[in-house]
Amino acid sequence: MPYDEKYREEKHRAAEIAHNLIIESRGRASVSGVTDVESFDENEIIMATAMGTLFLRGSELRIEKLSLDTGDVAVEGSIDKIEYEDSHPSRDGGFLRRLFR
Repeated sequence: MPYDEKYREEKHRAAEIAHNLIIESRGRASVSGVTDVESFDENEIIMATAMGTLFLRGSELRIEKLSLDTGDVAVEGSIDKIEYEDSHPSRDGGFLRRLFR
């Protein structure tokens, strides 16, 4: 399968995966649409989701439930910050292109 077709197929599959994030009293997070947990410790959990990379930051964070088959993750602890990093390159060419204009 040519690269272009494979890329379109993967992109289409990722668009079909529903992604939801529910925060309860900044002490519990339920996340769906997770494709991978890239790293975790008590201060930060980094997850690849259908909508980009999700960073959960706080203290005493722990993964209570993890099912990559269904894409569900449950996190408990004190959640201080939620941040997304878009996994798709920007249309303007990114940081280096803007730097050398």
